[in-house]
Order: sequence, then C-alpha cells, then structure tokens
Amino acid sequence: MKNYKPETLCVQAGWSPKTGESRIPPICQSTTFYYGDSQAMADCFDLKSNGYFYSRLANPTVAAFEGKVAALDGGVAAIGCASGMSAVTLAVLTLAGSGDNILCSQAVYGGTFNLCGTTLPKLGIECRFFDPDDSAEDIEKLIDDRTKLILTETIANPAIVVLDFEKINAISKKYGVVHMVDNTLATPVLCRPKDFGTDIIIYSTTKYMDGHAAALGGLIVDAGTFNFAGNPRYASFNVPDESYHGLVYAQLEVPFATKCRAQLIRDTGAIMAPMNAYLSYLGSDTLALRMQRHSENAVKVAAFLNGHPKVEWVKHPSLEGDKYHALAQKYLPRGCGGMMSFGIKGGMEKCRKFMESLELITQETHVADVRSCILHPASSTHRQLSEKELEMAGVPMNLMRLSVGIENAEDIIADLEGALNAV
Repeated sequence: MKNYKPETLCVQAGWSPKTGESRIPPICQSTTFYYGDSQAMADCFDLKSNGYFYSRLANPTVAAFEGKVAALDGGVAAIGCASGMSAVTLAVLTLAGSGDNILCSQAVYGGTFNLCGTTLPKLGIECRFFDPDDSAEDIEKLIDDRTKLILTETIANPAIVVLDFEKINAISKKYGVVHMVDNTLATPVLCRPKDFGTDIIIYSTTKYMDGHAAALGGLIVDAGTFNFAGNPRYASFNVPDESYHGLVYAQLEVPFATKCRAQLIRDTGAIMAPMNAYLSYLGSDTLALRMQRHSENAVKVAAFLNGHPKVEWVKHPSLEGDKYHALAQKYLPRGCGGMMSFGIKGGMEKCRKFMESLELITQETHVADVRSCILHPASSTHRQLSEKELEMAGVPMNLMRLSVGIENAEDIIADLEGALNAV
C-alpha cells in the first residue's frame, strides 16, 4: 500500500477485495485447492508462482494477516506461524544448524530463554547469552565465523529492558550477522525495528496483535534489509537447494522468507490456522487504538505504584527515573505499551497474598490483551529456570509482571491499592 500511517494500515492493509467479494478476508477453512492446469500446480511446487496448493504451506486467510503486518512493519514478506514460540524457532532454524552458534540477550521471555539455553543445544546449536546492557566490545567478543544471528527483544518480557537498537544493529552490520528482534510488546504501532536497521522481526500475535486472548499465533517478518548473496557466513543461502531443483535462495528477491517457508514451514507444518489468522486479522484492526490506551493507562499505573510504600521498585520506561527512559524516548516515542514489572516488599508470600487480594485484575499466564492481568513469573512462566538463570533473565523472586489493560485507569489503580493494603 501507499506510505500510510499505522492507524490506516491497521484497518486497510492485507486484503483488497475485488468487486462483489467479501470486504473482510473470508475464512478459507480448506486443506487443499483445486487445479485444472497441471503445469500451474507444478509451478507452485517449484516456487515459480504464488498460488495456493496446500494449507500446510500457505493459505489465503493467513496470507491476508501476513500482508497486513508486513505492511505495518515495512517488510517485504511475513510468515504466519502456529505460535510466537514456533515463529522464534523456525526463524532461528532457517539460519542456523548443527555446529553453528547464536547470540541471545539474556533478558528475554522465559520460553525463548529455555529454547536457546536447553533445546537448541540438543540440535547442535550453541547459544551465547549476553547482557543487553553490555558494551558493544563485550558483545562482539562472542561472535565468530559460525555465529548466525543476534536475538533480542524490543521490550524484554518481563524484565522491561528497552533495547538499544543502534548498538546492536551496528554490531550486526559490522560482522554481517542477522539481527532478529522480538517486537511483541511494542508492536509495529509503537516501534518499527526496520527503521533502525533490524533484519527480521518476530511476533507472538497471541498478544497485542489479536488483543482478545482468542487466538494463538506467531509471525515472522522479513524486513528485506539483509544481503545474503555471497556472504560466506550463510552458505545455505548461496548453494543450490536440491529439494527445490537447485534453487539458490540468495538469488531470489526475498531470500529469507522464501527459505523459511519452503524448508521450515514445509517440513514442520507449524503454520497459523486459518481461523486464528481470521480472528487475529480482525483484532489487529483496532491495534493502534488499543496501544494508545494501553500506554496511557500504564503511565498512570506506573506512577501510582512508584509512589506506594509497599512497592520496592517499578520498571516501566515512562518513569523519568527508569534506567531505560532515554532509550524509550528514542525508540518508543508513541508510547511504551501496557507491560510493566514491580517488586513487592517482603518476598514471595507477600506476592501471593497480593495477587489473591485482587478483584478486577486476574492471575493469568498471559499478557497484552484488553484485560488487565498479573503473574508471578518466578513461580510460573520462569519456574523452570534456576535461581542463577532467573537472575540472568532479570527476574527477581519478588517480581510481579503486570499487563495493564484498556479498562478505566482509576478502576485499575483502585484494585491495586486495595490488594496492596491487604498485604
């Protein structure tokens, strides 16, 4: 589409109906597609045309959602996946294999931390963790000729660390390494990583994109900024793929997304379901409006918590005293989203009492939908991590992860105040 603003793209991008067609993308709940022309189907299998032939690789409803988010991010292509974790996994495996290594910020979502620290090593892929606050020189020491990517998060979940894009992208460009960022908590409404030089963008669309806790999903967006051609670090992009009659991905217009779909989606089948794509497409229509409200509410809630005597600390970049306030002003000028973390004085027992005293805000293994919810990560989402790993991930034992919804801010604050008074 034209160079429209995010608010317009949210409601217009991804689907352009022809005369007499549905104004919104229909649910194409079909596993397969009809072809009366044998050559046309053969061209699909050879990646010579963009037709649909089997929903394990591509589907019209999924494609509409892919197109919308690619437009929002300014990317050249997007791939809908079964979940956010499948998106991370497939994107990594498109680039790295046995004997390779990746760099990963240690302040990432617990599932990503576990994938990189436990599962990928079983496949022969080493993960080298770094503190996102480390100097460029210290991070560069981890890179060698088998390093395939640097994995980060725009706003780390639940540590609420704001990424220094300039520092990481300078490293990735210097060494010719792909930079992949999980932009789930910012969304392309608050931050477009491509604008700062990032190559691959990941989303758990289960969160703000859908917005209603109704549909699992993930997305991989190819920004189209990385040149794989002739890069010795990415030999698999520069040698013929015999499973596609000698196709060389680096010679294509969209190397990364094509390789990811043609190899990883093909072989794992971890594509987004049409119904989930449909629900997520509809949910994302209001993404820009919701992100504005989430951000506004979070500013008020963070200020309240920051002044409460029973709260030890608060992490939200809107606070002037927050460590990442300056980075947020630079990279998140439209708002910082609804995610924050804070510590309750007194440890885990106080945290439990606090959560059980809430009435409006509910305990959930989820974040980033319209309803406010809360969680104690150390005893839930991050409970598989050791105490040392929790420390590395920026998750102390008294950390409360709060996802501020779009309810009235006064009601949210009143509920928090009542629960804190009960502690």
